Amino acid sequence: MQSHALALAEQAKTWKFLELWVDPVLFPPKILMLVGDQDGTCRIFNPALEYKLVVVHSNYETAQDWLLEDEYERVKGQLLAEEVL
Repeated sequence: MQSHALALAEQAKTWKFLELWVDPVLFPPKILMLVGDQDGTCRIFNPALEYKLVVVHSNYETAQDWLLEDEYERVKGQLLAEEVL
């Protein structure tokens, strides 16, 4: 199994955008990080667990539906790779 650090290093080469999603019901809120790749694949990581990969979806809509189903809410905005790199 690939380590979390290696998975993130590979992701850093191909990411297009990043979003933070929170579960506002819990305190402190549980946070997940959605990373969209240039090919449309979306990965969801848990920063509280050393950025453990939680799930992979083939497109944004499926990833968004998965988060909304568990009542997560998107933090306003996206961080775009082109603005950072």
